[in-house]
This record gives sequence, C-alpha cells and structure tokens, in this order.
Amino acid sequence: MSLHHFFLDDQVIAEETQAEFALRLAADDRKHAKVLRLGAGEHISVVDAARDYFECEIVSADSGDIVVRIAQRLEAPADEPNVILVQGLAKGDKMDDIVRHATEIGIAGFVPLSCSRSVVKLDEKRKASKTQRWRAIAKSAAMQSGRLSVPEVCDPMTVSQAAAFLKNATAVLVCWEECPATSTIAGAFASAFAECGVVDPRDARIAVVVGPEGGLSAEEVDTLTEGSRAWPVTLGPSILRTETAGVVAPALVMYECGGMGNGKR
Repeated sequence: MSLHHFFLDDQVIAEETQAEFALRLAADDRKHAKVLRLGAGEHISVVDAARDYFECEIVSADSGDIVVRIAQRLEAPADEPNVILVQGLAKGDKMDDIVRHATEIGIAGFVPLSCSRSVVKLDEKRKASKTQRWRAIAKSAAMQSGRLSVPEVCDPMTVSQAAAFLKNATAVLVCWEECPATSTIAGAFASAFAECGVVDPRDARIAVVVGPEGGLSAEEVDTLTEGSRAWPVTLGPSILRTETAGVVAPALVMYECGGMGNGKR
C-alpha cells in the first residue's frame, strides 16, 4: 500500500536534533492531513526542503501538529527527464486536468500559453487567480502520485514571451497538426542532441509546446521555432484534443528520454 505523501518547504529533516519532532507542514497540507485522520502508528512519506526522502512514523497528531520519528531514509527514484509543458490556454476545467495529469507523469514545469486562437482570455486578476489554482493542483497531484518534487507553474505567457523563456532549452518541440509525417519527436531529438553533444537524454531540458483548442497559427509556430534547436513535430495522423495532446506529448517525450519506465539511456 502506498504511503500518504507530504512536502516540506522550509524544514530539513537531517537537521532535526530530537528523535521525535513536529513536521512544519504548510497550512493546506495541515488541513489535508486532518481530513485524512492520520493517527499514531501510521506511516507517511516525506520529501524535505533538501529533497531528501523519508518514511516517517507518526507519534501523535492530536494537537494539530504531526509529530513523527524517522522510520527509514528512502532511496529516491532515478532522475527523470527535465520536460516542460508549454500548454495553450484551454477553456473550462481542461487546464486543471492537464496540469493534474501532466504532473502525475512527471513534468518538471508548466507554462500556460496565451495564443491568438485561445478561447480563454485572462486579465491580470484572473491570471493570478488561475496560476494560484494550477500551483495548488500541481502540488496536490505530486502528493497523490508520490513525486519527489512539485513542478514549477509559471505565470501565463504570450507566445513571444515563451519563445524568449525557452531560448536556452536543449530542444523545443512544437506540436503542430500541419507537420509532415516525417517531422517526428525522435528525429528532432537526434538533431538537438547531436548539436548540443548530449549523450544522456536525462541531462537535457526539453520543452513541449501544445496549442489551444483552435491550434497554433503558422505565425506562432514560426516564432516558437526561431531557435536553432526548435522544431515543429507531429503526434501522428490523428488530430488530438488539446487536453489529450497536453498529456500524450510530454509522455512521449519522457519515454524517448528514458522516463515512463523506458529505462533507455
């Protein structure tokens, strides 16, 4: 049975001097722990501010604080590919679902992208509110899926802002339905890694761009692929919904880089 999973933002467990100590959980995590009705004798997994990974036994949780002792230090899973999802703003709850599912598969970062064909238009107030919500969803999904880190969720960007943000990436893969069938993810990787001298794909920083419901315009694709290591790529013959492509595309990229249980280097 998997353990309930928590993150510590400002506490390093190795620095604790007592055998039993209180976890300094964020306010929302304290509420979550209370809902779970965690009690003495139960075990939880904890990732601290140093990204060390522990299994802890709860000593008490009666006062609102969770007091624990270390049961064992856990081996962290092997490093996963550093994949950032740049996702065109989608309507309704689609963005929530994309953030949640992409976090579960292991993306390292999430950039909401405002495109010319985006149905959703966010003013500054709504941008702040939505970003806060997406960060909370990413943290919740990371806790649920046992990730060792929470993906960074950036403020929404325009296409030109995203292009500048991604200029130092090892490869930028822009998913575009108008690409020829020969413009594959594997082919783009081969070109990017050869140019950068990358031997282990896990050392690379890959950005995957997915458009909104109406797709990316040709002008936007041109802007996003101006760099020497940026390519438009196809996801196959089917036209995928944005909420589908937003999960399938990073999953394919992670697989190609040796993640998702692939194991290749």
